[in-house]
Amino acid sequence: MADSERLSAPGCWAACTSYSRTRKGILLFAEIILCLVILICFSASTSWFSSLSVIEMILAAVYFVIYMCGLHTKASFINWPWSDFFRTLIASILYLITSIFVLVEGRSNSKITAGVLGLIATCLFGYDAYFTFPLRQQRHTATPTDPTDGPV
Repeated sequence: MADSERLSAPGCWAACTSYSRTRKGILLFAEIILCLVILICFSASTSWFSSLSVIEMILAAVYFVIYMCGLHTKASFINWPWSDFFRTLIASILYLITSIFVLVEGRSNSKITAGVLGLIATCLFGYDAYFTFPLRQQRHTATPTDPTDGPV
């Protein structure tokens, strides 16, 4: 059994690293890192804003693991594109509101930094929401034509 685990490990590792090189993998990883940095800035200035960063960091990490391991194909009872779209859209809106409040109230450097990073997170989550919008991903398929219907 140990030999089969050792042989399957490079395939698993290759699948994990190949996902982290995709656009969605890079976006999710950037969201996790940015939420961690914002959490540090928020906790240094105002602790009651830090819950947004914690929740979004955990959700981004969960989606990263789900997509990386291919669990979204096994759990088909959840509409993953729509749930990911709403996660990123809500995060973008909440970061925008929170950042505006922090920047208006900003009396310290850590609050101003957290507000600016929150605006960057708004753009990042908005960009992710734009590219995960399910109706945008549906492609129009061309109607098959008869090769004999060409110009004469």
